[in-house]
Amino acid sequence: MARSQAVTTLVVMPTSIRLPPKLLARVDARAKALGVSRNDYLVGAIEAGIDARDTWSPELLSILEKPLDASTRHLFDDSMTAVRKARRNRRRAPRL
Repeated sequence: MARSQAVTTLVVMPTSIRLPPKLLARVDARAKALGVSRNDYLVGAIEAGIDARDTWSPELLSILEKPLDASTRHLFDDSMTAVRKARRNRRRAPRL
């Protein structure tokens, strides 16, 4: 095989999920309407959901680029202090 030829291997990991009956009926109806299998529809929906959360909106980015005003900075510092005080040692087993 020449080096310029690409070989792609698709590894599929089987899994199972539990869906409420009404949601499953909606999934099946949508997959049928699109002419795809339930599995293909769910894979596409999951990928779309993950991709949608992989990017931040331009509005959020513009807000994050601006420096905090004094009042907001004070509130942020107070909240970070509270978070730091509430942290637990992650090495300890959780209380049950």
